[in-house]
Amino acid sequence: MNQPNGQVLSTCILPYQTWEGGARASWQRAEELGFAAAYTYDHLSWRSFRDGPWFGAWPTLTAAAGATERIRLGTLVTNPNFRHPVTLAKDLISLDDISGGRVTLGIGAGTIGFDATVLGHEPWSPRERADRFAEFVNLLDRLLTEPDVTSSGQFYSANEARNIPGCVQQPRIPFAIAAFGPRGLALTARHGQAWVSTGDPSLFETGTPAESDAAIAGQIARLEDACGAIGRDPASIRKVLLTGFTPEANAFLESTERFADYAGRHLALGFDEIVLHWPIPDSEFDAPMATFEEIATGGLG
Repeated sequence: MNQPNGQVLSTCILPYQTWEGGARASWQRAEELGFAAAYTYDHLSWRSFRDGPWFGAWPTLTAAAGATERIRLGTLVTNPNFRHPVTLAKDLISLDDISGGRVTLGIGAGTIGFDATVLGHEPWSPRERADRFAEFVNLLDRLLTEPDVTSSGQFYSANEARNIPGCVQQPRIPFAIAAFGPRGLALTARHGQAWVSTGDPSLFETGTPAESDAAIAGQIARLEDACGAIGRDPASIRKVLLTGFTPEANAFLESTERFADYAGRHLALGFDEIVLHWPIPDSEFDAPMATFEEIATGGLG
């Protein structure tokens, strides 16, 4: 199945509900509403949801693949905090097969917090995190494109790792890489089919929409420079905005008019895909469901 073309609207469904207690219905409804893709977080828990139900990304996506037919599925985002490229590659190839080639891997370097220490190690420094991420992505690319991989790295190794028959999508599952710094953007230029932004984290609580737009424009300019450095056309990388973390938070979902303004500004910046969090009552992702569905059916047209 091909990746979305043009400017599209997608959603992100957090895995906080049991499958029969609401999750199945949300994934199926996302397809009915016409979203291009439905993503989920790949965390072991997350912030304000930490003391409540939270389910694993890959079993959830596998169940969603069986409950849907068209919609693309993926993570926003997976990171190396508690993943290894060898086992992740096997999960991805399996899900790509089960879904009929509907998988996108959103991937990032990760941050500090629960996921960074849950396996019992100290948090990695920013430099080590960047080093690990580069090695992780490079090895994962090989594992998803070569049938037999042996590699010895500083952080991640593989010994005769076999991935047969490989991905349904060729040459492999698309990577949507979340990155902001020079090394991450260079990695996106080399390996990414898409780039993911949440805006500038430093502006989330105290910035203005205008400041956020300017910061994002700077991110895109730096991505274009990274592509230019290796002779890649920046237009070959889709630009994805995961909403909810710019100064407007989720307030733009309060009306179709506010959403039209928000979406129009960000599409003008160069985004190809805008991802809305599925509404969760009494949380930071609360939003009127009727308005959310109206926005979804209206799309970006």
